[in-house]
This record gives sequence, C-alpha cells and structure tokens, in this order.
Amino acid sequence: MITRLVVIGGYFLVVLAIGFLARTRIKATPETYFLADRSLGTLVLLGTMAATNFSAFTIFGTSGAGYRDGYAFFPIMGFGTGFMALTFWIIGKKAWQIGKERSILTPPELVKSLYGSPFLSVIVSVVMIVFTIPYLALQPMAAGYALEELLGLPYFYGCALVTALMVAYTFRGGLKAVAWTDLFQGFVMVSLLVAAFVLVSRHHGGFVEAQVKALSSAPELFSRPGARGTYTIGIWMSYMMLWFFCDPMFPQLFQRFFSAGSVTALKRTMLWYPTVCTFIFFIPISIGVMGRLSFPDLTGKTADRILPMVMNAIGGDLMAALVITAGLAALMSTMDSQLLTLSSLFTRDILPAISRQTVATSLPGRIFVIALALAGLALAYKPPATILQIATQTFTGLAVLFPTVLFGLYLRKVYASAAILSIIAGEGLLILLYSGLLPGGFFLPVVWVMAATFAVYLLAHVSLCIRDGSIAGLVPGRLSRSYYSLSFLAIFILGTDFWAWNHAGATTGGIPLWVFYFVALSAGQTILMSLMTKTAGAED
Repeated sequence: MITRLVVIGGYFLVVLAIGFLARTRIKATPETYFLADRSLGTLVLLGTMAATNFSAFTIFGTSGAGYRDGYAFFPIMGFGTGFMALTFWIIGKKAWQIGKERSILTPPELVKSLYGSPFLSVIVSVVMIVFTIPYLALQPMAAGYALEELLGLPYFYGCALVTALMVAYTFRGGLKAVAWTDLFQGFVMVSLLVAAFVLVSRHHGGFVEAQVKALSSAPELFSRPGARGTYTIGIWMSYMMLWFFCDPMFPQLFQRFFSAGSVTALKRTMLWYPTVCTFIFFIPISIGVMGRLSFPDLTGKTADRILPMVMNAIGGDLMAALVITAGLAALMSTMDSQLLTLSSLFTRDILPAISRQTVATSLPGRIFVIALALAGLALAYKPPATILQIATQTFTGLAVLFPTVLFGLYLRKVYASAAILSIIAGEGLLILLYSGLLPGGFFLPVVWVMAATFAVYLLAHVSLCIRDGSIAGLVPGRLSRSYYSLSFLAIFILGTDFWAWNHAGATTGGIPLWVFYFVALSAGQTILMSLMTKTAGAED
C-alpha cells in the first residue's frame, strides 16, 4: 500500500509542479489565460488535443466496452475518431484564421462574429455548457473507480480528491498550464498503457496466446456486431457520424483551434491524429478482451472497472499504481481542459450578455472553474449509467451545433434565425428520442437528430435567401476540391464493411484480419489529407 501511495502522490505533485511553473498572472488578459497567447506549436498542440480528447472514456469506458463487446468496438474508436481529424482542417483552418483576425477566444464568439447575433451566441454557449457538464462528470467518476480499486479509498472521496487537484492548477495556470500538463499526462498515459498491455499479455502467456484463449472461450469478442450483438450496421454508422459531427464541437477541442501558433501546426496535428487514435484505442480494448480471462462475469457499469481490477490482481503494487496513473492522466487532461474552456464561455459570452460589459480580466472565469468542478462532482456522486451511455447522450447534444458552425464558415450569406431554428429542432428531437417518446429504430438518435438539424437549417436558409432575393446566399464558398470530398466519402462508406459481418474470420497474431483493414483505411485517410493540404497550401 505504501508503494501505491508514493506513486500516486508523486504523480500528483509533479502535475501540480508543472501547473505552477506554467502559471499565468491572476490579472492576465483572457487571451493569455484561455489561449496561451495563440502560441502553441505542433508538439504541444497535438499533445493537448489528443490528451484532451482521450479522457476517462478512453481508458475506462473503452476498456469496459472491449470487455463487454470485444474488438467490434475498435474500428468505431480507432478509425471513427481518427476520421474526424478531417474536421481539424474543414473547421479548424478557417476558425483559426478568423479567430486571429478578429481576436476571437471562444466558439460562441466565432458564431457571434459570423452571424452578427448575440442571442445565437448565448444559445451556443448554453448548449455547450449543458452538454459538456455530464461529460465533465465522467472524469471524477473514473477517478473514483480507479482510486477505490487501487487504494481502497471510498468512491466519492477519490472523485473529490482529483477534482480539487485539477482545480488547483487550472485556476492558477490557465491554458499554458493545462497544455503543458496535458503533454506530460499524455506521455504518461501512453507509456503506462503500453506497460499494462505488456503486463496483461505476459500474464496469460504472451499476446497471441492470450488472444487464442479469449477466442476459444468467447469467440463472439472477435466478430461484429460484438459479444452482445450491440454494433449492428445501423449502430456502427451512427457512431461514425457521431464522432465526425460531435468531436469538433467539443468546446475544449474547438478552442484549441484558436490557440495554434500557425496553420502549419493545425495541419500537422490533423495528419498525425488518425495514427495516434489507431494506436491508443487498440490498447485498452485489447486489455478489456483479455480481462475476460481473469474476470469472466462482470456486467453493466462494473465492466468499466476492468482495467483497475486486472492491474490490481496481477500487477503488484508498483505496476498497478503506475497503470492506474495512466487512467488518472487521461481523465485529468480532459477535465482540466473542459473546466478552462467552459469558464472562458462564461467570461466571454454569458457574463457580457448579462452585464452588457466586456470582461477585461480572467478572474471571473477562474471563479467559474470552481463552480463547474462542483457541478461535475455533484453529477458524479451517483452515476446513472455506464461511461459509454453517458458519453453517447451528451455527445449528440453537442453535434447539433455542427451545421451552424460549418455553414457559418462556408456560406456566402448566413441568417441567425436559420441557425437558431436548427439548434432548437435538433435538441428538441434529441429530448423526444432519449425520453422514449419517439423510437430510434435502426440507428442511434444522432442520425435522426443530425438529419433534422441539417434539413431545418437548409430549408430556413433557402427560404430566407428567396425572400431577400439573395442569389449569393444560395452559393456556398469553396469547401474543397470535389474529388477529395468524394474520396473521403468513399473511405467513410468503406468503413461500414457489411460484407465482413457476423463471423469472426481469420486472425493474424491473434488479431482479427478486419482490424488491419481499418488500420489501412486510416492510413489511406492520412495520405489523402496530406495531398489535400498540400493542394490547399499551393492555392493559398
């Protein structure tokens, strides 16, 4: 137990030290506190974006899904999350350019600048805050699970301890502290996940031997639609759409576009992201599959604890503590970014709308960090569902904002009323679907919600253009060359490989061959993105 306390305590002290060294002054400008003066280079930008997106969901939710459903969950995460790197260019490049030109700090400020509507800006702020707080609560939830398994600390005490630590360095340091702690925590997460993977594999006689044992005892873990039959083609496509539309709308990721030191840093981040996703997501899913060999009878939310349970059982005090630290690194690097970004929305968008005055310092945002942390902690007190279920519901609410941002950036003329109607329609339909008043059918709610959101926006936009006699409003600006658009669409469609469904198929090195198919798709996506950005750079 002493070893475990020393490892966890030492890690917490290092994070606090990095946050302290990278601190900003209490009276620093909002641009310094929230965007680190728009100075992040490729390494720090990639590190903070990856660490911000790889949350408790990545370590605990993904390993839990691997335990419950097997490798069927890997392409959804490895390929599906990597595919949304395309939006780093589609959304990120123009957001960065406009943000730098107009001194924009937050996503709602960008929307306000594009549409000229303070009311729309407030709506976007409220949506981002409301749907990010439940996702924020996942982080202390996972911390509570991990510290309870590792140290025997009561669940909620673990939630509160990690929340207090993150508030300490986020309150003081701002994005500069968050970005550098994210880089460190991302390195810790990857290194220790790999160590856990090696340890679990060796415990079962090596990776291939472990896979053979798992295949023999539970072959359904190696096929689609997964062990429980969860990932049908409709659900599969739904998740692919969910990540693509939702991830760039995470306020903590969106704001990173503004913090880039150059468009080159954004481009390189986009190009590396699919590779990072492929590598990172395979590890916890595989650990979840191998976890079946040690704990074969877990169900529901309990499966989200499989990683700490396995490491506690086979790793010894030192390795168990180190690997649980990887999970803590993942969740802390997400929660600190969520706290910082939501506080910037309060400072730059909500508070000025209430007070009718621009906030000149970052102090109100720092105070709001504490309030948000307490809200997330309250929701974590009695979690209502699995980590994956909570994430899926909140992600859909954020995805509703995608048409507003996309069309705002690329249409020659925009109307705030079209955006407002689309957001109301999307969120209203989401409530009806998740409350059970409307059936979801073959797909997750995100498919119907996004169809409605896009349709309402475009119908309202076209109607308003016709009313105003605006031909320019009906003509979009150039998004990209058509052959690139068709190529990315082809990769997305190939991601739904219906011909490989309902059987495990052959394996190589213990891994189903269809896993390698998705690795190849991600590589093809990266090549296409590289060609596209070179073409765009030459044209610029």
